[in-house]
Amino acid sequence: MDGTRDWREQRVEAAVAGRNPTVLAELPAAFAVIGDVQFLPGYALALTRTPGVDRLSDLPRPERLRYLADVDLVADAVETVCRRRDPAYRRLNVEILGNTDAFLHCHLWPRYEWEPPEVVGRPVWLHDPARWQDPATALGPAHDGLRAELTAEILARRDSPGFRLDL
Repeated sequence: MDGTRDWREQRVEAAVAGRNPTVLAELPAAFAVIGDVQFLPGYALALTRTPGVDRLSDLPRPERLRYLADVDLVADAVETVCRRRDPAYRRLNVEILGNTDAFLHCHLWPRYEWEPPEVVGRPVWLHDPARWQDPATALGPAHDGLRAELTAEILARRDSPGFRLDL
């Protein structure tokens, strides 16, 4: 990746090169990253560590299972942090879509009771499109505490012999 490109243009390559500022932790098969938007606090993703991989089925089965194990690890950490931070936490949606961005990634969306009633039980993508561009919830210094908590939970699981899956 050439140095003139913005890290958002090639997120996986930027993570591999250590230039993706959203990276929370490196895992065996994925990068845990915090989402660019935080209108649902705790939104995170698991990016493949393999540049050029477009979909889950592009990975050989053992690597696919490693990636999914990392998704599970990040999901568990996100759920723990969100449950601790907000009593209105409901559940976590885990989604691999691949409809827009041509790199393997999994969205981890915390869901809350305080969401608008017309979307609280429906896919996150039905939230008002303005929420995706709202500067008030764009990732920034206001999220440093959340970022630190997510990183600590992810690293604790990554480094725990009881959580690791040897594939």
